Amino acid sequence: MNYKLKVLQHELGSSSSFKRVVEVGRVVYINYGEDVGKLAVIIDIIDHNRALIDGPTTGVVRHAHAFRRLTLTPIVIKGLPRAAGQAVVKKYLEKSDALGQWNKTSWARKLANRTKRANLSDFDRFKLFKLKKQHRAILGPKVAKLRKEAA
Repeated sequence: MNYKLKVLQHELGSSSSFKRVVEVGRVVYINYGEDVGKLAVIIDIIDHNRALIDGPTTGVVRHAHAFRRLTLTPIVIKGLPRAAGQAVVKKYLEKSDALGQWNKTSWARKLANRTKRANLSDFDRFKLFKLKKQHRAILGPKVAKLRKEAA
């Protein structure tokens, strides 16, 4: 591949299948350790295995964290300086509304629903069962009627 083609490919966007790149300002989801389930921001890249992360608004203290224990989100905070202090990170987080963007994603909604379902009591599960049964009793005959008409 010649040089001009590589430059053009880089400018137009790589044809790579990877959409999320480890970079300063990338919002990450912590999936292991004491901060599991929290969001943080990559502040600096230490080496090919670890990054310095910080989450001033989510309660994650600044520390080195292994990439294998993080999941990269599609959210990136643009313009965040490398090795920025906690106050600067907090300002950029609030300015970019990264947590608001996260809460709008289907990923965050699925996690919230999963925790909500896990925290149901036995009586809450019973009520949910009854509501679903009522829902099926109302919709079932109507769907059967529509199928019969369509056939």
